[in-house]
Amino acid sequence: MRRRRGHTGRVIDEKKPSIEIEYCVQCRWLTRAAWMAQELLTTFERDLREVSLVPGTGGVFEVRLGGETIWSRKSDAAFTDAAELKRLIRDRIAPGRSLGHSDQPS
Repeated sequence: MRRRRGHTGRVIDEKKPSIEIEYCVQCRWLTRAAWMAQELLTTFERDLREVSLVPGTGGVFEVRLGGETIWSRKSDAAFTDAAELKRLIRDRIAPGRSLGHSDQPS
């Protein structure tokens, strides 16, 4: 397992995946992006290295896992809910893991 120390001295597991949430600053979607980051960090706190917020423009709202876009507002034409996004991420990083009530159909 590759590990390094972060700026706080905490050991960081570099093999854990990172998530980026790119949001449109013109649309003022920072609050939505921060809320989604909080949801993902709470659910996958032991499975993720980090969740980063990336300012963008032009109506962008994309969630990327390890550089792969797993959800995009433009291609889906609407916002997804937190439960669906958690299922998409779980299926890639921890298949078979229960998400409790989030596993229930929307």
